[in-house]
This record gives sequence, C-alpha cells and structure tokens, in this order.
Amino acid sequence: MIKSLNTKKNRSGRTTNLRYLLCLFLFLQAFSFAQTPQNNSLPSVGTAAILGKLEGVAIEGKVQSPSNQPTPLQIICVFEYVEGDITSPQSLPAAANGLLHVDHALNGLITDLRKSGKFAGHALETILITPSKGSVPAHKLLLVGLGNRNDFTPELMTNVGRVGMREALRLGVSSYSHASDLKDAGIDSPTGLVATNVVKGAIEAYETELYLQSKGLTAFQPLEKMTLLSGQAFFEPSGAAIKHFIKTYHTN
Repeated sequence: MIKSLNTKKNRSGRTTNLRYLLCLFLFLQAFSFAQTPQNNSLPSVGTAAILGKLEGVAIEGKVQSPSNQPTPLQIICVFEYVEGDITSPQSLPAAANGLLHVDHALNGLITDLRKSGKFAGHALETILITPSKGSVPAHKLLLVGLGNRNDFTPELMTNVGRVGMREALRLGVSSYSHASDLKDAGIDSPTGLVATNVVKGAIEAYETELYLQSKGLTAFQPLEKMTLLSGQAFFEPSGAAIKHFIKTYHTN
C-alpha cells in the first residue's frame, strides 16, 4: 500500500515538473520573439513617400539601391580610397550595400577610379559619369567626394547637398536622386542629421538660384522633386527627421 502511494506521488511530481518546464519553455520562446527585431516590420524595397515640399520642390524618401533607381541624375557619395573599404566588416552586408551594388554594376569602376587616383574622392570633389546602357537605370551619375573617412563630420553633408543641387540645375533635370552611402562605406553616422543636412544644403542652393533669377542674373529649369534613397532600416528615422526639418525650416 505504501509503495502504491509513493508511486502515485512520484508520478504526480513528474507531471508537475513537466508542466512547469513546458510553461517555462513557452515563456522563454515568447520573450525571445519579442526581443528579436522582426524583419517583416521593415518597409519593403521600393517603398516611397513624399515627406513635404520646400520652395516648390517635393522631397521624397525611398527605400532603394542607387543601382536600381530610375532617375535623370543619381548622386553617390564616396570617401578617399582605403583597401577593401566597402567590403569591410564595418560596412553594410553585401545584400544591403547600395554603393557596392553600383560598383558591381559598373564593373568595379568606382573602386578603380578611387584606387588609381583618377578620382581621389577628396572632400567635395566631383566627377560626372554617363553609365553604359544596361548598367544602371540612371542617365547620369555624379560622384561626390567625402574626403578622409577619419575626418568626416555630418556638417560636410550640407555642402554635399549644395553641390548636388547645383549640378542638377546646371544639367537642367526635373528631378534627381541622392544616396549618401555612408553606412555602405562603414561610417556609423547619425541617420537623421545626415539626411536633413543634405536637404538643407540642397534647398539653400536652390534658394540662391531663385534669388539670382529674381535679379535677372540666371535662368534654370525649376526642379520638381529630390529623392533621398535609404536602406530599409533607415527609411523611417530619416523620413521623420526630414519631415520635422521641413515643418520648422521657415521658422528657424
């Protein structure tokens, strides 16, 4: 009789332990899932939104690689050459690295130009390229140098924005796209500040041209849209920063 009671107690204890372990397992699974970023929450490639307008120019944010962006003019930013800089562990993975995609589409031209010194990538140095048919959708590519990566500050991007806008107006395009490519090159830059500095510089350059036009000192085709390209993870933060910048621009 005593043996039978002990057997029942053992079975009851094992059942309780199993239930406890099962509950613990399910709790840990749920906690782990909640703490893990879910990729399906990121915007899909091709997602685009008009973030606002300044001086009649629509400012658009878009999730896209510059290698796949149809545009009259694509601006790409590059640092001075360092061996393996766009494939280093600090740079974005190959699947998300837009600068690497463009370099591959152009058969390594961007790396070749920088490595050979034909285009060194000094700060605000520029070179305009007409891509071969079938390589990238952009009609023109403007490379803008960012200088030595160790000297980079987000403030440089204001001047980069000015350079890009002035080239767009010089070419007479109705729209253009900009890719800063900082994280592609391994620079952990503040996403929102970089994006707003680009827009700030571009709009200031546009306002200067409007001023000169009002004096009868220049003529240009009005720009309709400027698109800032970003990766999936950076679309929301850059978009929020640009919206805030547009909202407060004329109150500063």
